[in-house]
Amino acid sequence: MKALLLAGALALAFAPAAAAHSHHSSEYDLVSHNHYTNVSGHRVHGPSATFSGHRPPGATAHCEDGTWSFSEHHQGTCSHHGGVETWEN
Repeated sequence: MKALLLAGALALAFAPAAAAHSHHSSEYDLVSHNHYTNVSGHRVHGPSATFSGHRPPGATAHCEDGTWSFSEHHQGTCSHHGGVETWEN
């Protein structure tokens, strides 16, 4: 029981710090947390699947392999993920 309480306390202690570094409100729904610098010099979240299967905020394309892209440019979007299945508006 003490271990469970300690685990809960630790989770609460570190949750605000993790949220402060979040780039999307649904960052916790994303499976991966990679970022890259695009051709415009912007730091962009790399393609990721979601735990829920839903489109995350900021996703611009759904890739053929089921991941979501946050690309700012069409060229190269989903290039390592089977190509673009659909573009999001």
